[in-house]
Amino acid sequence: MSQVDLSQFHQTFFDESLEGLDAMESALLKLDTGSADSELVNTIFRAAHSIKGGSATFGFQEIAAFTHVAEELLDGVRSGKRAVTVEVVELLLRCVDALRGMLERAKKGVASANQSTNALLDELRQQLSAVAGNVLPSDQRVDVPPASDETSDWVIGFRAKPGLLRSGNDPLRMFRELADLGELDVCAHVDGVPALDVLDPEQCYIAWDLNLAGKVKRQQIDAVFDWAEGDCELTIARQSSAIPSNSAIERSTPTASAGGSTSAGSDPVPIVRGSEKPTALRVENAPSAAAAESGSIRVSIDKVDALINMVGELVITQSMLGQLGEHFDLSHLEALRAGLNLERNTRELQESVMRIRMLPISVVFQRFPRLVRDISRKLGKQVNLELHGEQTELDKTVLEKIGDPLVHLVRNAVDHGLETPDRRVAAGKNPTGTLRLDAFHQGGNITVEVSDDGAGLNRDAIARKAIERGLITSVDGLTDDEVAELIFQPGFSTAEATTDLSGRGVGMDVVRRNVNELGGTVGVQTKAGAGSVFTITLPLTLAIIDGLTAAVGGESYIVPLVSVVESLQIKREQITRLGAGREVFRFREEVLPIIPLHAAFGCQGAVSDPCDGIVIVVEGDGARAGLLVDALLGQQQAVIKSLETNYKRVQGLSGATILGDGSIAMIVDVSGLVRLAHRKLVA
Repeated sequence: MSQVDLSQFHQTFFDESLEGLDAMESALLKLDTGSADSELVNTIFRAAHSIKGGSATFGFQEIAAFTHVAEELLDGVRSGKRAVTVEVVELLLRCVDALRGMLERAKKGVASANQSTNALLDELRQQLSAVAGNVLPSDQRVDVPPASDETSDWVIGFRAKPGLLRSGNDPLRMFRELADLGELDVCAHVDGVPALDVLDPEQCYIAWDLNLAGKVKRQQIDAVFDWAEGDCELTIARQSSAIPSNSAIERSTPTASAGGSTSAGSDPVPIVRGSEKPTALRVENAPSAAAAESGSIRVSIDKVDALINMVGELVITQSMLGQLGEHFDLSHLEALRAGLNLERNTRELQESVMRIRMLPISVVFQRFPRLVRDISRKLGKQVNLELHGEQTELDKTVLEKIGDPLVHLVRNAVDHGLETPDRRVAAGKNPTGTLRLDAFHQGGNITVEVSDDGAGLNRDAIARKAIERGLITSVDGLTDDEVAELIFQPGFSTAEATTDLSGRGVGMDVVRRNVNELGGTVGVQTKAGAGSVFTITLPLTLAIIDGLTAAVGGESYIVPLVSVVESLQIKREQITRLGAGREVFRFREEVLPIIPLHAAFGCQGAVSDPCDGIVIVVEGDGARAGLLVDALLGQQQAVIKSLETNYKRVQGLSGATILGDGSIAMIVDVSGLVRLAHRKLVA
């Protein structure tokens, strides 16, 4: 028999295990609030059980042994022998963190256990030994129903007899039916498979051990195996709450190394994991320690079907073009354009592909309940976290990069925005503060708001610090929001003492820079005693933008439409000349700097007089400016190509694109140019 290389399934195992840990953490946080019901406890236990089984199957024995001990603690909760206390939940949350670290290290091919995990393992064992033999009073137990045919986890032994396949029975069909009933773990024992030259293809040599978790009746399991009666040896029993020892785990699971494989006649082979029918199969080769990690997305089957349909439409269009090419008449050109629907089909195909890259923002939001819980407990604050718009979708790349700025804003809100309970009561507020995250569509963008009902930003402290640093000379005439904008200056902070959590204002320039790099904006509104609202506006995707194409000295530049306010020709009396060749112009009630693109990027033969060209009023980084160009060429979609990947990073440019005639156009980084212009203006 040829060897079965399990390493090809490692990435799937890691992905599913990390998802399981997310489910565990979410359920544990709900337990922490007092909702210690049987469904939550069973969800946590099943996730831990799946991780233990998978890690043992793939040879990650350190992870399996650690999870096994944590599972014993969970089993005490599930059986009613242990109360759900703050200490127990805290310990289990630390186990979740430890398992995340172990999985990440196993991904890189290094030892998953370390000194901290070993210390936590000792703490778990001490907890288990401290309550050995103790049974809680009935009023302290978690409400877990007694074992019955209605709710039970099952252990099934299935040994095929020689005639099983000849009778028309298919073991895999039976397993699929079981997977429809609950969460199924399947392990195949191939030690009975003979050499290939004596193997009978009509005979089944494999035996299976199955674990079925969920609300499943015994009669439902019996019905699955009815047709195989007489052709198999079948044992069905409720899963005992007794957990085998570590040595028992090692005897009953594969001993292959994390990077090795298993062969026939030695170890069990995993066949099926989980009850959920996948909408897309993700099976990737596990990267080596030196290889770059590749991303993956779980895609809805509806999105894939829509994409396939659009490809089919393009195939039809290609066929039509082939036939028309044989008898082409220029007089039919307009009819051809209308009939092929090429523009519409291309647009719909593009939108379908973009939708495949979209993920719900809950991927980012799900980390905040734990974060807020930990910080608020450390600071002695009471915080109610509200999440809204969790199903709002964003491009995967945007999601990956927006996480850190949001974490910083949430930390700031809990650390410095919300007051302690005694201060809130003294101010006539509820002792529990509210922190709210909202995500919603607004125009062609996504808006994310982080708001709190705390004390708001301290206008006087911000103004005092800004004057000390020479950023402003006076706050007279400045609104609260305009003063609040000063916290986005590099290194700006009003914190009297730093903490290990955050500092209101510390790093806010980094938040704005990161958001700007995504083509977005961030701003703040605040009211003394009522709280603050930080608003982040982001593009739906980074791959394709709608832009305004402009000519500058024989070259083409694209300005993202999301940043364009207006384009106009200005008159001489609107312009004011400053020193060092700088110019500003009056735009309604504002005075804006003029940024000649030919000077910014070294273009020759371009219009240099603002009155002879076109000024595009743009907004970025919380400010406005006018971009001087020769002429406007039109509006078009641009597929963004990275300059850093293909050339190098260029200040003022966010990328490049290829136009329809094959020429290259640069995409303007509006935020970067506006920021640079305003710095020169105050210099």
